[in-house]
Amino acid sequence: MQQAIPYRNRAPTSSPPAFALDGRSVREQVAEKAVVVFARRGCCMCHVMKLLLHGHGVYPSIFHVDDHNEAEVNEELSKIIGAAAPQLPAVFLAGELFGGIEKIMGAHISGELVPRLREARALWL
Repeated sequence: MQQAIPYRNRAPTSSPPAFALDGRSVREQVAEKAVVVFARRGCCMCHVMKLLLHGHGVYPSIFHVDDHNEAEVNEELSKIIGAAAPQLPAVFLAGELFGGIEKIMGAHISGELVPRLREARALWL
């Protein structure tokens, strides 16, 4: 019989970042990709957002923000949007900040999300 491994004793799993900060990546990835999600690793709301987008058939570029790159990412996001860095999770559609989890869920419920995803060329149907 298998035993459950307690959460605290479990070795952390490391997955590679979706894309690394190399001086160009945040700004250029937002400009080049139809949908980019900036998400904190392990955040349940970030997971919900990714599941919602995947449920619509959209597979966004996901940028995982950790403690070691948070300040750098916030600085780049502030430059891109010309204001304070958005709260995570944050979704960019066609190079522009669409919003966070509240905006995505509201757009989904109102029926606005699918047309916006089509405009961003993230959906073709």
